[in-house]
Amino acid sequence: MFRFVPIGVVRSCFREKFGIPRQPGLVEAARAALELLPPYNQPAAVRGLEGFSHLWLVFVFHGLPAGRWRPTVRPPRLGGNRRLGVFATRSGFRPNPIGLSAVKLEGIATDRGRVVLHLAGVDVLDGTPVLDIKPYLPYVDRIPTATGGFATEAPSSRLTVEFSPAAEAFCGTWPFDDLRELITQILRQDPRPAYEQTDPAPRRYGMKLYDRDVRWEMRGKMAYVTEILPAFTPAPTAGPLRPAGRRGSPRPADR
Repeated sequence: MFRFVPIGVVRSCFREKFGIPRQPGLVEAARAALELLPPYNQPAAVRGLEGFSHLWLVFVFHGLPAGRWRPTVRPPRLGGNRRLGVFATRSGFRPNPIGLSAVKLEGIATDRGRVVLHLAGVDVLDGTPVLDIKPYLPYVDRIPTATGGFATEAPSSRLTVEFSPAAEAFCGTWPFDDLRELITQILRQDPRPAYEQTDPAPRRYGMKLYDRDVRWEMRGKMAYVTEILPAFTPAPTAGPLRPAGRRGSPRPADR
């Protein structure tokens, strides 16, 4: 029997599963802060990490019901119509709900007993427990001859995105990272369930980013952002540290 203790927790722009990209790196504007927990919040523990551009995060799918693993799942890349073995996918419904993401390291902040890693290109839910951090090594982690099974290439952007004047104006007042670009990158990937992506019926959607409720509607192949409102679930009151010179900012069904 093994017992794992989280070394840190992620404070992410994603406050619910809907809208989280299905793989890391697809939404480069998606940022998060990983704050190390005691006794791992020591600057010595991350000494030398600043020399790496990317990291591997080993984390827990904490937003899924416990004990709900499935032997087969329906990958969205296959339209949700074909079942594959869970070990042939990156679905969170696994015997051990452990996830793995390669993310970009944008900076490290240390102050008064806090150690925070600032990340980009994330695909993890706010509050995600992290079990381990490993540096990404291009010479061994990138394998040019590797094959990708049913996912040989990155998914293409499926939708165009436009904003209402009110939504556009709000993005212009957002004090943190580029909210408009974040929303655009997420919606281009079409976060809708696979069974709705071929349904021509007009539908309205919403997702929580930071402490905002972003609402949009489908108009053919265009996602039209109608409004950005305060979310019902407030953001954490204690924001993460930011490296000097940067602005502050602070899955998953079958993937």
